[in-house]
Amino acid sequence: MSHSTVPRSRAEAKTGGRTPGGDTPGGSAGKAAARRAARRAGRRTGRLDLRLRFRRDRTLILMTLPAVALVLVFTYIPVLGNVVAFQDYDPYLSDNGFVAMLQSPWVGFENFQRIFEDSAFWHAVQNTFVLFFLQLVLYFPIPILLALLINSVVRPRVRAVAQAIMYLPHFFSWVLVVTVFQQIFGGAGIIAQTLRQHGHKGIDLMTDPGIFKFLVTAEGVWKDAGWGIIVFLAALSSVSNDLYEAAAMDGAGRWRRMWHVTLPALRPVIALLLVLRVGDALTVGFEQLLLQRDSVGPGASEVLDTYVWWNGIRNQDFGYAAAAGLVKGVVGLGLVLTANKVAHLMGEQGVYKK
Repeated sequence: MSHSTVPRSRAEAKTGGRTPGGDTPGGSAGKAAARRAARRAGRRTGRLDLRLRFRRDRTLILMTLPAVALVLVFTYIPVLGNVVAFQDYDPYLSDNGFVAMLQSPWVGFENFQRIFEDSAFWHAVQNTFVLFFLQLVLYFPIPILLALLINSVVRPRVRAVAQAIMYLPHFFSWVLVVTVFQQIFGGAGIIAQTLRQHGHKGIDLMTDPGIFKFLVTAEGVWKDAGWGIIVFLAALSSVSNDLYEAAAMDGAGRWRRMWHVTLPALRPVIALLLVLRVGDALTVGFEQLLLQRDSVGPGASEVLDTYVWWNGIRNQDFGYAAAAGLVKGVVGLGLVLTANKVAHLMGEQGVYKK
């Protein structure tokens, strides 16, 4: 008998080479043991890689800690205060806001019921979405068009001056922006005075509820279009000139090069900003609208943010305001998830991957 056919132990001779569990040494038990060993080895390797990455990037991690702390303190910890939406919160029950929250009576979904039964709430929702769609249609494409226009300028100095001029209003406060528009389109503005000097009736666009939504959109375009230009110009700078040269050699003119080379390069950035814009649909400019609320009335200017402030904070009904804010947050989250799913269907990454 050859050496390879001799059992290695009396136990194996009795069991026919099987383990006490009924498996051969190379059977399921051996495979399970191999998988456990592989998982342990993978965990050890992962811990080692984590330590190596931390040692390599510890300087960057330390630099980001203050920003993480700010986000944690001013964004995530206040989320716990949403419990106020289910209470009749009274901040005067205690000098400590947390203690007052614990002592406030629980009312369940009463605040949400009051919100959904309030016609003014639904009117604010309607105004919010109308303003959002106007800004999406009229405001969102303008930075793209301006970025394409600036990118077509040959001289770098002219391009830099144009970009600086368009970006400057981004640093203006909404008080200054509204004041500038008041001096131009108001009843005592430049346009009204010019018309009166030539025998015509003056106009006051700042107090006209019919065109107020278009006026608000124009203010947003003038103030923040320069910020979008920077984002799209950064994306255009990454497009290789070889693509333009190859398209030109194939006979493509300026418009075809823009359609087949430039716009496809901007498509991922456009999809990302569009998702973020949809997520910000219910926030259409609290300070901007609050400054002009008295001039056109709440019928034209009331949006969700001003509704929460006026009916909740101003009247000190904090539970009601928290409930309205929570509804706004949930709807905004749903809009982000929906828009990101649409971006995935279009073949783009969106805010996060699939």
